[in-house]
Amino acid sequence: MTLWGTLLRGGAATALLFLGACSDPERDRETIESLDGINVIDASNLNDIMLDFADPNAAANYFRNSLQNDPTRVDFKRGYARSLMRARRPAEAALAFEQMDDQGELDFADRLLYAEALIQNGTWQKAEAQLDLIPPTLETYDRYRLEAMVADQNKEWKKADHYYETARGLTTRPAAIFNNWGISKMQRRQHEAAEKLFLQAISHNPELFSAKNNLAISRATRGVYTLPTIPMTSSEQAEMLHNIALQAIRNGDVEIGKGLLEEAIDTHPQHFDEAVRKLSALDANVLR
Repeated sequence: MTLWGTLLRGGAATALLFLGACSDPERDRETIESLDGINVIDASNLNDIMLDFADPNAAANYFRNSLQNDPTRVDFKRGYARSLMRARRPAEAALAFEQMDDQGELDFADRLLYAEALIQNGTWQKAEAQLDLIPPTLETYDRYRLEAMVADQNKEWKKADHYYETARGLTTRPAAIFNNWGISKMQRRQHEAAEKLFLQAISHNPELFSAKNNLAISRATRGVYTLPTIPMTSSEQAEMLHNIALQAIRNGDVEIGKGLLEEAIDTHPQHFDEAVRKLSALDANVLR
């Protein structure tokens, strides 16, 4: 029996072992894609493998090619739309989910991803409409995370706080939700409350630069131009000094901003072109 005969008879576990042992992953991926996609997926659940382990863009191409063989397969449509989301192509993903919706093929998990794609595209009303179609019995982290973002967009602050708190209780990795919640507090100009949330995010994930940066900017917004005492690399330190400088300039503290830009340039381990350009513009009195 050939290797592929063994693979097709052995099921998903065998497929995983085979893919993990490839000496030339690109060649073997092309081999997989050149086979009859329908039979392979039916026999070895390769759609799940492509969704979970493959490069997102390669997975999107895989499912698109599979749809050319059988455009009626819902699992191919779902795999294509979800792969586009993984590949950070939300506009294309939203269109793929919309086509599934028109055919009555979306499940609740699809609607959540569809809503997220719409949010990333800035189509807030359509996103809210999709969330409204999901029954309240579906209580997941992603559901409440998206509900909180919509509530923020609508400036429904009490709802937003409720959704953020609920989402926080539904995950063992709350750094991202604390960060988003902090941004929500910044929108309300509740900077000290925001900073507490950013610190909580950093405590759960010391590598989350967005929370570090948001903390520094929030402090600078209220005139605190020193870096917070948190773990940071020299590159992160330089980036935050740069952003604090810009906030200082917005606050009207131009000389402080200039000094912070100079410090950012000196701190960065490489040439910090963006900071250099802004400092030059400031010296030329044309910085906006």
